[in-house]
Amino acid sequence: MRRDHRPYRLARAGVRFHAAWTRYVLAPQLDALGEGSIVVCPWRVQVHGARIRIGRFAYIVAARDAEVSLQTWSDPRHQGEIIFGDHCLVSPGVRLSSASRIEIGEGTMLARGAYLTDADWHDIVDRTQEVGRTAPIVLGRNVWIGDGAIITKGVTIGDNSVVGARAVVTRPVPPNVIVAGNPARVVREIGAEGEFRSLAALHDAPPEEIAARHRYLLSLALGDNTWRGWLRARLTHRD
Repeated sequence: MRRDHRPYRLARAGVRFHAAWTRYVLAPQLDALGEGSIVVCPWRVQVHGARIRIGRFAYIVAARDAEVSLQTWSDPRHQGEIIFGDHCLVSPGVRLSSASRIEIGEGTMLARGAYLTDADWHDIVDRTQEVGRTAPIVLGRNVWIGDGAIITKGVTIGDNSVVGARAVVTRPVPPNVIVAGNPARVVREIGAEGEFRSLAALHDAPPEEIAARHRYLLSLALGDNTWRGWLRARLTHRD
């Protein structure tokens, strides 16, 4: 269906259900989940391992066909860690695998299917050796990782930079540039430091006020929908 036929009360019930699952099932699996965070389909967020922390006002979207996976490795030699700053966006199909450290800066956006891994996961020569070489990944503030991009071990990406769709980043990226290709290279510079506006600008109010704003917008979008119209749309797949 091209539009949302749900009545407002049904949509609000769905929001409360997602929030409850996030609070009572997903959050206990994490070392931290900051206030104001919203998770869509939290049962599709797979958490494996400890030392995973997510900052305030995160927006995480998972889907049936594109689960979000956050995985850390732990053994006597390697202790993986994943840290998200505030105001980050995680899209369906994003995967993060850490044997040392992956740090995501404030306001950074990870598009659908992005993959960040700070290890080889097997030694290049001795395939029986787990993890192999590993080095931390650090993404700066307001970074945008495009659809299906891959960020490999030891990569640092500067503030405000954009990684193009399907790019494979194997070397450090300076701030305020766009990189693309395999291996990724700088294709052009973007903006000046004072010109960028990050997702943090959407959360310039207390969490209660932001939640009220979301409810108001939802009521505007769905307030005219009826239970009969929703049921008819479900049965006939009407637009």
